[in-house]
Parts: sequence; C-alpha cells; structure tokens
Amino acid sequence: MARKKRLGNIHPGEILVEEFLSPLGISQYQLAKQLSVPLTRIAQICRGRRAVSVDTALRLGRFFDTSPKFWLGLQEDFDLEAELRAKAKELARIEPFDAADA
Repeated sequence: MARKKRLGNIHPGEILVEEFLSPLGISQYQLAKQLSVPLTRIAQICRGRRAVSVDTALRLGRFFDTSPKFWLGLQEDFDLEAELRAKAKELARIEPFDAADA
C-alpha cells in the first residue's frame, strides 16, 4: 500500500511573506513600522519562530484589509497540524466512541 506524502506544515509567516510582503514590495521593516510593533516580532513571525498573536492578527487585518480571523485561522491550522503530527501515534491508539457499544 502506497503511503501518502504529507505536505509541509505552512506557518502563517510563510503566507505573510509569500502572499503579502513579497508581491506588494513591502519590507519587514516597513510592515513593523506601519503596525507599530518591534521589527523582531515581524521577523520572527516571517521565519516561523513566533506565533501570530491576537494583537498581531488585529494589526495585520487592519493593515492588509483582511479579517483578523484570517490570521488567527492560519495560526490555528498550523498549531493543530503540528500537534497532530507530534501525537499521531498516540492518537491512533484511541478507539472512537461507538454508541452501539454503549
């Protein structure tokens, strides 16, 4: 049986860089300045070393005219996938509840 190859878990910072900053020609420094946050916060997010917080989601949403939930959703998807990968074997041992057996 062929094993499915899983795609890499995509951090919101990668989306920020590839879908927003690069196409729009905005530097991390410019973004940090516009959002009134430290450059280190933006740089760490872009490198996948920091999560998008509620505060950052609100600021990114305002700046890019997107929903803050978009940014939080990307972070949540990333976190869930990371946890799923880390606990896949443990979770596989859990038998789903079957009401017929109750």
